[in-house]
Amino acid sequence: MARILYILLAILLFGVLIAIHEFGHFFTAKLLGVKVNEFSIGMGPQLWSKQRGETLYSLRALPIGGYCAMEGEDEDTGDPRAFTRQPGWKKIIILCAGSFMNFLLGVIITVALFLGVSQVRAPVVTEFAPEFQCIGEDGLMAGDRLLSIDGHGIWEYSDVQTYLSRNDGNGVELVVERDGKKIDLGLVPMYRMDYTYEGQTNHGFGLIFGAIEDLTVPQRIGQGAAQAVNFVRMVWMSLGDLVTGRVSVDQLSGVIGVVDIVSKVGADSNTVAEGVMNVFYFMALIAVNLAVMNMLPIPALDGGRVFFVLLNGLLWLICRRRIPEKYEGYVHAAAFVLLMALMLLIAFHDVWNIFR
Repeated sequence: MARILYILLAILLFGVLIAIHEFGHFFTAKLLGVKVNEFSIGMGPQLWSKQRGETLYSLRALPIGGYCAMEGEDEDTGDPRAFTRQPGWKKIIILCAGSFMNFLLGVIITVALFLGVSQVRAPVVTEFAPEFQCIGEDGLMAGDRLLSIDGHGIWEYSDVQTYLSRNDGNGVELVVERDGKKIDLGLVPMYRMDYTYEGQTNHGFGLIFGAIEDLTVPQRIGQGAAQAVNFVRMVWMSLGDLVTGRVSVDQLSGVIGVVDIVSKVGADSNTVAEGVMNVFYFMALIAVNLAVMNMLPIPALDGGRVFFVLLNGLLWLICRRRIPEKYEGYVHAAAFVLLMALMLLIAFHDVWNIFR
């Protein structure tokens, strides 16, 4: 029963993510004088609709998308308020507004969650395992705060876990704060090993982080905002892993897979309050993920449309010509079909994994 409730909560939150994204497009389009024909939450068969002025507001059956249908979005219809007739700066604002709203929602959620956090573990080395050898002025010392690991900034303790886990095992490049001074240690010859701590055998680098820091309210807000920005880094790392082959396509999850994961996380939590907080944490990550992914320069996505706006601006400056709207529309339509096919394939993969 609890699992079903968390599934319903996850689906509801997905609907919120979609609604807030499309509202960003809708609000800026209306604000900038662009005609909006339909504002829809969801895809597929229409469940409810209401005409108000020039815009049809609708709710559709499948909570896997949504849209803000603007006049002349893909082809000039002759209407002076059509999207295609707007100057480039207006188009870019409207196209970026959806992702901005998703990112803003992610920040709001993480800040709200961190407002309830009074203490955090600090990225400060307090002890070393007996097997750890790189101790001293040229290595690490107790009290060192890690500022950078392999070129990646360390903002919180979870960053330490993330970037040490991604280390290639050939030493670690470290920058630390020691006695109030920033020190670049360069490549420290520390490697993964089996080590003992408190009578247990572990595998890792042998660093112990036992420092706990109290947070003031402004620091909690800062930590929450930093976590949202950290999500952006995680998304970019995931994309890089996908391109380099470190992560296979089989590990991708769509809406069904994410709902399944989120519901498991919620149901496995110790209390209902903890479960709800964990679900909201995941939804903040997904909100930021949507914001970043949607701005990739891929046709049919908002980032692809921004790319065409910039490309047309460049072509106009160079040769006083633009790509005809209908050809750009063909590109976006073809890419949309491919994206829908990919989403369908991932959905089948998600269902297969659940039943397997």
